Amino acid sequence: MSPNTTPNAPKNNPAAPASEAAGEHKVSNFLRQIIEKDLEQGTYASRHWAGTPGDAAHHAAGPLDPAKIRTRFPPEPNGYLHVGHAKSICLNFGLARDYGGVCHMRFDDTNPEKEDTEYVNSILDAVQWLGFGWEANGQNHLFQASDYFDFMYRAAEYLVQSGHAYVDEQTAEQMRANRGDFGKPGVDSPFRSRTPAENLARFREMRDGRHEDGSMVLRAKIDMASPNINLRDPAIYRIRRATHHNTGDKWCIYPMYTFAHPIEDALEQITHSICTLEFEDQRPFYDWLMERLIEGHLLAAPAPRQYEFARLNLTYVITSKRKLAQLVYDHKVSGWDDPRMPTIVGLRRRGYTPASIQLFAERIGVTKSDSWIDYSTLEGCLREDLENKAHRGMAVLDPVKLVLTNWAEAFGADDYTEDCTLPALPHSAVPEGQTPPPDRVFKIGKEVWIEREDFEEVPPKGYKRLYPPRPGADGQMQPGNIVRLKGGYVIECTGCAKDVNGTVLEVHAKVIPDTKSGTPGADSVKAKAAITWVGVADGVEAEVRLYDRLFSDPQPDAGGKDFIEALNPNSLKVVTAYVEPSLAAAQPDQKFQFERFGYFVADRVDHVAGVKPVFNRVTGLKDSWGK
Repeated sequence: MSPNTTPNAPKNNPAAPASEAAGEHKVSNFLRQIIEKDLEQGTYASRHWAGTPGDAAHHAAGPLDPAKIRTRFPPEPNGYLHVGHAKSICLNFGLARDYGGVCHMRFDDTNPEKEDTEYVNSILDAVQWLGFGWEANGQNHLFQASDYFDFMYRAAEYLVQSGHAYVDEQTAEQMRANRGDFGKPGVDSPFRSRTPAENLARFREMRDGRHEDGSMVLRAKIDMASPNINLRDPAIYRIRRATHHNTGDKWCIYPMYTFAHPIEDALEQITHSICTLEFEDQRPFYDWLMERLIEGHLLAAPAPRQYEFARLNLTYVITSKRKLAQLVYDHKVSGWDDPRMPTIVGLRRRGYTPASIQLFAERIGVTKSDSWIDYSTLEGCLREDLENKAHRGMAVLDPVKLVLTNWAEAFGADDYTEDCTLPALPHSAVPEGQTPPPDRVFKIGKEVWIEREDFEEVPPKGYKRLYPPRPGADGQMQPGNIVRLKGGYVIECTGCAKDVNGTVLEVHAKVIPDTKSGTPGADSVKAKAAITWVGVADGVEAEVRLYDRLFSDPQPDAGGKDFIEALNPNSLKVVTAYVEPSLAAAQPDQKFQFERFGYFVADRVDHVAGVKPVFNRVTGLKDSWGK
């Protein structure tokens, strides 16, 4: 399916109100300053927009552009988007939103051998999930570069006819050798002096499939002595027999990215073409090409301008598509959506929220200098988003059974159970004037599950949880420690049962009646600690996947390092846990705070509510990495 035929295209985030149109309430950066200056000076106020991309004559026939600025997010559909792309999405769509503009969703699909509709669909889904869309002013702004191939060929012919391009039949090795380097100027190709007529005939032979792949290229004729090597007659078309996912076998020649991208921007009337710093050296060619095609009246003025910002470098993460693919194909991870992957589908399955990623993109800002952002910044943004949203629940990840040996004596029967309640959200998390969500309800009975670490036969100094009676300093036996089962009763530890190897099989305690939380006697006995638990009567077995960072090295592929060697062997631990009923009823992708453990999400692929609960750890309650 062509992207332009996608039904129900989501709308762009609505333009900011007039009071915010100049980026008010947003942290300023050099891109915002450029845009504000252009708006103040009316740099693009005279532009026309015909409703669809097109050449100079097409737009001249249209009305003045209703969008104050136009940006674009232009991924190549050759892989899954990652957290670095998420920053670009938030930046381009966010600037358009904040300044009364429109952001185009465009596929740079000029390389037929690496592109696939699977990636097209995943990219569209990722942008929508992040909260952005491409419909504005009643128009769908979803485009693909391959729809412009006819114009790109026309532009190339114009450059040939005007003496600004020529067909070069040197081998790739000869062109590389004659290009020179930073200390040596390039050498003119022996084919550079052909007449425009000769070049045009040869170029049309390329188009018509009369020459082999790689036998010749079309090059821009600029300056082989330029100190910027990118201006030493760069290739702009190559022969490549490959079926394209959109145009099929119509073309056997394809434009190079550096040629196609400026043209795409111009046809779409982009004002601010924002890309990462590795394209900075390409900007002079971008400007050269715009000048030539505006001179020939093929493109409308004013031309788009390219601006570069530093790409995202996030510790403990790699973003190379090739290396991410290696992790998938070598089965180092379970797939592109493995929750340890920095792909957007992986972050989503891990439990990250669109709001947390947008907050992260805003918080790290936009600069022209490379720097490393610590992964804890991303985790902190998620905690900030979920703190007042994620319902609380109790889970026991390393369970051991606690038996309340006097339960029948206290309540009349071993099978007696009683409802306990705790708030789904702390009262402080509920906005003033809003009704809090219903309390969680769960049962306490004779047997409950507790964390194995909540019992110690010989407690270390300062230990406040369960331990059995023991001799005091005077040699007299001291009673076992007293704790509260959170939301339930106060209990006193009496001992444990062990197997022949000394492993604790059960912890024993006695319940202290009339101490249930929320009752008048709750404070009659002072407990030194409260521990989390899950009732055997209604607790549900669940698979809990304890994810951690995929790499143990903060810069796993820097300086030529083998990133595979930096894989964290403890990045995933799967445990069988018990969870309270409110958690077992969770829907896929629902987030929770497991009390004392951190934030978890019901896995969006494997979790089946009430049947097969599966939870992924998103992040702990605080940053503990490397501490």
